[in-house]
Amino acid sequence: MSIFSLIGHSKRRYAGAAVIVAALQTAVICYIVESRASILRNGTEVLLKTAPVDPRDFLRGDYVVLNYDISSVPVAGIVGGIPEGEAERSLWVRLKPGASGFWEIAESSFAPLPESPTTVVLHSQPFYSYGTSFQGDSIHVEYGIERYYVPEGTGKALEETRQQGQVSIAASVGADGTAQIKRLLVDGKPAYEEPLY
Repeated sequence: MSIFSLIGHSKRRYAGAAVIVAALQTAVICYIVESRASILRNGTEVLLKTAPVDPRDFLRGDYVVLNYDISSVPVAGIVGGIPEGEAERSLWVRLKPGASGFWEIAESSFAPLPESPTTVVLHSQPFYSYGTSFQGDSIHVEYGIERYYVPEGTGKALEETRQQGQVSIAASVGADGTAQIKRLLVDGKPAYEEPLY
């Protein structure tokens, strides 16, 4: 076998490996996009009361940071109590429709909560738990829907609207407790709709 055929064989092998890597990367990206779209399409819609702030991300445009009433989980409503020992944990938070139209916390647990009609269970992002040494009336959690990007130049107007307390979020919650922002509402009317893709 000549040196030229060895070089040609080596190039074909590298080209084949590059094609496989590119296909795997494309498959992963497609899976992530479709997972998000599936939640937006098929998830249960909940209306959440917000109190956003408006920082600026120069790399990605304007965004609002959203803080929800349900971000503060009452310790008294935790089924099964707080586990002992310090560790990274997450909470399952059951939401029910409130009288005001916004969804509110019905109960929460450090273990998965069973499905129940007319309620939705959100799964929080992991956080550091201090165990039973924790002192306080509530635990602050995040659900992965605390940042919403808006068209360039509109963040300031949204911040001014927020000062009057008129911004809310319609979120879609999947069966596994993952939430995605479906639309941002100003005065109860859709201001920004999230596209599926």
